[in-house]
Parts: sequence; structure tokens; C-alpha cells
Amino acid sequence: MSHVVLSEVNKLSMLLALKNGRYLSMGFRSWDLYEYPLLQNTTKHSWAIKTATQLEKPRYVVFALQTGRKNVMSVDTSRFDDCKLTNVKLYLNLEIYPYDDLNLDFGKHRWAILYDMYARFCKDYYGYEYLEPNLTVSTFQRNGPFVIIDCSRQNKSVKNVTVDVRLEFDCMENVPPNTSAYCLVIHDRVIEYNPLTNVVRKIV
Repeated sequence: MSHVVLSEVNKLSMLLALKNGRYLSMGFRSWDLYEYPLLQNTTKHSWAIKTATQLEKPRYVVFALQTGRKNVMSVDTSRFDDCKLTNVKLYLNLEIYPYDDLNLDFGKHRWAILYDMYARFCKDYYGYEYLEPNLTVSTFQRNGPFVIIDCSRQNKSVKNVTVDVRLEFDCMENVPPNTSAYCLVIHDRVIEYNPLTNVVRKIV
């Protein structure tokens, strides 16, 4: 666990803020997990995930499929399945991410773009240009695959009150029975905290 040690000048400023009962603003990333428990036996799927406010728009979306592992104690539930996935699109109202099709083909080992998306996410999310991803290519292939969509660079000129978050994905064949879809939505959040009263106010 990292600890922050303040200089004397900053420590005095912090003590004055605490004495005056001021609220301290804290920003962090919030993770919300959504599940589609049983997909239909088709090749094309559309999933309306949520309706978010303008301030809670997703920054990253992680998508994965899993077959025959839900509530089964004898199998590894940390692994996901490709289900012959060919393409994934994220819709934030009329905005589409990614703009180009993924053109995946797991039978021909054409999935390198997924690992590239994962590696870019690791660097962007943690803010280190030379950060090495936790998963190697072989581990990613064995435990995955999953799709990470970067939607952090959005058109800020569009000021809709609400944002409809929807995923569309295609498979080369009908998805197998007992297949679930998972979507992890990562968005920014800001709270205010009063250390004297332990009161937390949600801002975003």
C-alpha cells in the first residue's frame, strides 16, 4: 500500500482545511459489471446495457463471453471463450467505438488486435508509457480472449442529457448453449469527503 508524506507547507495547508471543516474532492474510476446471463442461439446480438448520465459516460468497456462455466464449481470461471467472435461495436447514442471492424477469425489465429487493445489499455489506464501488460500473448489467448474498447476520447461538443450504452457483436456461428456475456463499464467518479464528520457526498 502506497503512502503519501506531505511536506511541512502542505501539511499546514491540509490541517487548516481540516480545521475549517472543508470537503476534500477525490476523483477515481468506478467499475460497474453487467451480465447477460443467457444469450440467444444466433450469430448477431444487440445488448442494451444501461442509460448513463452525461457525467457517467464510459471511458473504457471490457467485453467477454463465457460458455458452460456459470455456477459450475469444477471448472475455471476465470477463463473466457472466443465463441468464434468476429466483431464488437460499442454505441454511445450515435457514437461508435471502434470505428473500424475488428475482423476477428480465431480459426485462422486472427485476433492480435485484441491483445493490442489490451496492451494499450494497460498503458493508458495506469498512465505509464513503458508499462508491460500483466498477461503475455499466450496467457491472454489461454485465459481470454476479451475485448477492451477505449471510448475515453469522446466528442465533447455533443451535450446530451443521457447516454444510451449498447453493445452489438457478431459471431461466425451461433453461440453455443449456456453462453453468458459480461460487460465491465469503467467511468470517472468524483466524491467529496469531510474527514471530521466522515460524510461522503457523491458529485459525479
